[in-house]
Amino acid sequence: MKHTTGVVVRVTEQRALADEWALVLVAESLSPSVRPGDQGYAVCVPATEAQRAAEALASYERENPLEAAPVGEPVAAGHLETALGVSAALIGFFAVTGARHPAVLWFQRGSADAARILDGELWRTATALTLHADLAHVVANACVGAFFLNAVCRAWGPGLGLALVLLAGIAGNLLNALAYGTAHVSVGASTAVFGAVGVLTGTAVARRRRRGARGRRALLPIAAGLGLLAMLGVSPRVDLWAHLFGFVCGVAPGAGVRLALRRPPPIVVQALLGAGALAAILGSWQLALR
Repeated sequence: MKHTTGVVVRVTEQRALADEWALVLVAESLSPSVRPGDQGYAVCVPATEAQRAAEALASYERENPLEAAPVGEPVAAGHLETALGVSAALIGFFAVTGARHPAVLWFQRGSADAARILDGELWRTATALTLHADLAHVVANACVGAFFLNAVCRAWGPGLGLALVLLAGIAGNLLNALAYGTAHVSVGASTAVFGAVGVLTGTAVARRRRRGARGRRALLPIAAGLGLLAMLGVSPRVDLWAHLFGFVCGVAPGAGVRLALRRPPPIVVQALLGAGALAAILGSWQLALR
């Protein structure tokens, strides 16, 4: 089937299922897109990837057959604006701080310095998420982060989605400091970016368990999430452990929220959670610069 954005390999009425298929294809180094249409949500790939995509999804479905699920799972509003706003804020803050340099106050007080974090300067686990080494670093995190944050906020709403991703990023930086102990300094939003991947993975696992999947069938989304981590988060210049810890710290909150809630919280709760996430960042910087 042809589509304006490529070849349609799957169509479903459930946005969450379409996102799950797209996650599997991204883990296979393919380039899927999800587009709404008259028949539901279409998962599309470039024509040159159509055969590989069909084979990857067929293999995935043989290992993980679909269980009965309710049609029309709710999709939260305001997700795209939130994701783009966070990305713009990261780039705007980089314009203020500039590139990483030991003499720059922002980096002296806000970097994820493992020794100082373990010495009690816990605010660094949050402030480091807003700092970047150079322009390429912040642009990469802003672009990739917008994609995954948008998906999380689409599932759970802008406030809860942002809070979950920030929590995963902060916890990931703390675990990274504990793992290194001393003599390690890092910056960048990528810990939270892979926290978003973890939240999506945990949400998918919990959704499948709620539908009756058990054992390997329920845990298969973790393999897809780890595939994304291997594809996007591993290179000689990146902090692999920070990426891994961010991912791990996102899985449990994503699963827990999906088991506890059937739909995104109401707008008032979303606003409070979003304000809380913003307050956590601003409060951390206030502690850093006092």
